[in-house]
Amino acid sequence: MKKIVISSFLCMGLWVCGFSQKVTPPAPVYPIPSARQLAWHQLETYAFIHFTTNTFTDKEWGFGDEDPTIFNPTKVDAGQWASVLKQTGFKAMILTTKHHDGFTLWPSKYTEHSVKNSPWKNGKGDVVKEVSDAARKAGLKFGVYLSPWDRNRADYGTPSYITYYRNQLKELFTNYGPIFEMWFDGANGGDGYYGGKKEKRKINGATYYDWPATLKLVRSMQPDVLFFSDAGPDIRWVGNERGVAGETNWNSITPDTLYAGKPGIEKLLNTGSADGTKWIPAEVDVSIRPGWFYHASEDSKVKTPEQLFAIYLSSVGRGSNLLLNIPPDRNGVFHPTDVAALEGFKKLLDERLTHNLAKHAKVMVSNTRGNAAAYNGAKITDENNNTYWATDDGVTTADIELQLPAAKKISYILLQEYIALGQRVRGFTIEAEANGSWKPVASGTTIGYKQILKIDPVTTGKIRVHITDAKACPLISNIALY
Repeated sequence: MKKIVISSFLCMGLWVCGFSQKVTPPAPVYPIPSARQLAWHQLETYAFIHFTTNTFTDKEWGFGDEDPTIFNPTKVDAGQWASVLKQTGFKAMILTTKHHDGFTLWPSKYTEHSVKNSPWKNGKGDVVKEVSDAARKAGLKFGVYLSPWDRNRADYGTPSYITYYRNQLKELFTNYGPIFEMWFDGANGGDGYYGGKKEKRKINGATYYDWPATLKLVRSMQPDVLFFSDAGPDIRWVGNERGVAGETNWNSITPDTLYAGKPGIEKLLNTGSADGTKWIPAEVDVSIRPGWFYHASEDSKVKTPEQLFAIYLSSVGRGSNLLLNIPPDRNGVFHPTDVAALEGFKKLLDERLTHNLAKHAKVMVSNTRGNAAAYNGAKITDENNNTYWATDDGVTTADIELQLPAAKKISYILLQEYIALGQRVRGFTIEAEANGSWKPVASGTTIGYKQILKIDPVTTGKIRVHITDAKACPLISNIALY
């Protein structure tokens, strides 16, 4: 008598128990992120560095008529910036290489409004090089902000300025190593010095810069760069500078008619669009101080660790990335008050969001795709973001129950979708078992890359998540309890 060998293979193209019924992986729900965007989501927190003549004039927006000799920090210690950021959990830094005043922090050969005409290091210094070198040494990614608006240039508003702007980009993207993100905003046109002509100038933000050609030029030099602006094309603005992403936060928008500086689009940028055609996730930019540049008068107004933690929950905790501005002082270092706030913020993150109480939880689900082990509930707590629980096609509502080894006090609940195949969940509720009955503790709409919900603390041994609505079969890669 022949023996029948029954085998199973745990892979994406799964054969269940030797039967010839292949369990296919879920189809993507478009749009989906690029590999670069997926890597960007995983950065979560990084720093903005605003530093220029404004640091010494005590202004937020320089007029463009500054004397370059005013830029004279006692010491630019980019190593201190990088060390503090690394130790407090940040993954990258983006430097304002040129703000609206037009002063360049590198010795650009295309302008005299530059560090090369400052007394700092006798005109031989290069802030961009020092920062890019310090970032790489610390294992941080390096990005650049180059303001499209230039209040110093006499030719701003004419075609020759676009050539100038692109020449500056060539300098930055060929001389300072890998740049992970190019940041530009919608502050375009207005009053300025303009080489001596103190006047107002208006430009058509939708067409003047010819962004498609400009970005194509940059990508030809560094193919892996990500572009941030109001409308992307890779990362969008969140619509405010308060540190708040929308409670509903889709990673998709339709950018056809959007451009940097277009008025009236803040709400759309804050929430995204469920039926958006492009994956353009939101980045939350906010300063640790009231202003973006250092002002001694604001030393007593630095955000506290608790305020920074609240911003983390309303940015990273809503599926966006947090770009936190920390401006160096006139000495060229992070001020001690800012450093203490960052250290306190990191301490709160470690205390509140590191010890995952669901690590050894038993998971029960209402449906598993093809009853296959590759998609079962255990994938939710295996701490591997490349695996996920999935339901059968057509099943867009489902329950997940986590049973802890013992009752624990829960204050935060973290959910993550497997976004490589698109964002799906449109609604969910969460319950905790207390005294033998289920009690609602949280609810929401979108999940995306990450959703962190702060709840009224509850002591429980069971948590239940109801997926109440989804675009297609939900894919959940992680649930954590803290």
